[in-house]
Amino acid sequence: MSPIRPGRRALGVALLALVPLLATSLPATAAEPTSPATVEEQRLDRAVPQEILRRSGFDAVAPDFGQALRGARSYEAAERAVVRHGSRLWQRSVDRAQGRGPAGGDLSRDDDRPLYWARLGMTRELRQWQASFGLPDAERAKLLDRLERSSRGQDAIRFPAGKGFKGVKRILMTGFDPFTLDRDVRISNPSGATALALDGTVIRTADGRLARIETAVFPVRWQDFADGTVERTLRSELPRVDAFTTVSQGRVGRIDIERTNGAWRGGFPDNENISRTETVPVADPASQPQWTSTTLPYKEIVAAETGRFPVYDNTSVTEIPAGETTPVVRPQGPTPGSSARAGGGGNYLSNEIAYRATLLRDRLGLDELPGGHVHTPVLEFGAGNTSEITDPAFVRNRLDIIAQVRAIIGVAAGKLSGRIRG
Repeated sequence: MSPIRPGRRALGVALLALVPLLATSLPATAAEPTSPATVEEQRLDRAVPQEILRRSGFDAVAPDFGQALRGARSYEAAERAVVRHGSRLWQRSVDRAQGRGPAGGDLSRDDDRPLYWARLGMTRELRQWQASFGLPDAERAKLLDRLERSSRGQDAIRFPAGKGFKGVKRILMTGFDPFTLDRDVRISNPSGATALALDGTVIRTADGRLARIETAVFPVRWQDFADGTVERTLRSELPRVDAFTTVSQGRVGRIDIERTNGAWRGGFPDNENISRTETVPVADPASQPQWTSTTLPYKEIVAAETGRFPVYDNTSVTEIPAGETTPVVRPQGPTPGSSARAGGGGNYLSNEIAYRATLLRDRLGLDELPGGHVHTPVLEFGAGNTSEITDPAFVRNRLDIIAQVRAIIGVAAGKLSGRIRG
């Protein structure tokens, strides 16, 4: 460094004196640290997610959202940007899956992964955004919550009313994000793909009538479920639907209609690599049952020809019998007074969403409302594909699963003639 020359000493002293004044005139949050990227968001920088975004045309979603945030000069403006861009991502994903608008690239339209990775790009933008106004952590968390809900279709469940829809059955279906991404970051979740393919569609049921399907997608994160995301989304919807089904990826080569759901978290790591081993946390735990049951017409579903994958009525659970301490498998379901250790759908978030949805059904006094869980086959790549993000067998398997879940919903809805609302 050069010493300050005598002729400039007075100017230098004056500038130094201004530094504290300039600092206090800057926005209060300009130097505040933003939230670090989550484990999920950190996976974005891998080659596969970037390829998925590029080959679907979703690679501009997060940058465009970031630009909108940088233009927001108030919390209210930021909230409008969050809801607008989140809702747009959900609708764009639905439109792409259903053949509307440009594909945006060569990745097949039935792919659910662009939605997942684009959403994570948006949450990372929001988490690391330095607002030009005061933005406490609690308000940033609210914006993140709005983004999650709007980009998952959770706040867009709307069954049309009016004369033209009189007698049309109303079916609610939910899916999940991809998971186990550290095992294979290429993974797609056929339940999420099915949600995109069926949202807002009208199908003809097994009895020849019409049914409107509305869908939403949920995260694979223990904490979101503990925070009540399932109940918040479904509470106002269940009283006005004719049936519901939660759907997730399950076992290889088969579809299961899960008969019984258990109140236990088994500890398998979620998408944040967090484990939880505990009783499923719900409101009013004093009245919480260990088990809930499906009310879907499982006999009719199993008997119907719905597609190439065999469909099973799965009655098996794992329990600790009353008065004992060791878990045992019960192929025919739980025994009286037992404690849950796994429902038919296991003890991960698949089981938990089924447990929460059916418990909510029962607590709302909707005991006769048909609802329960469908486990799809594992979505597999073609033989020998260990690195490519897609292949013909992969696409065919996903399309077949989507078609079969649609057919299963059609069978279930066809048994609801006496339960039509509206």
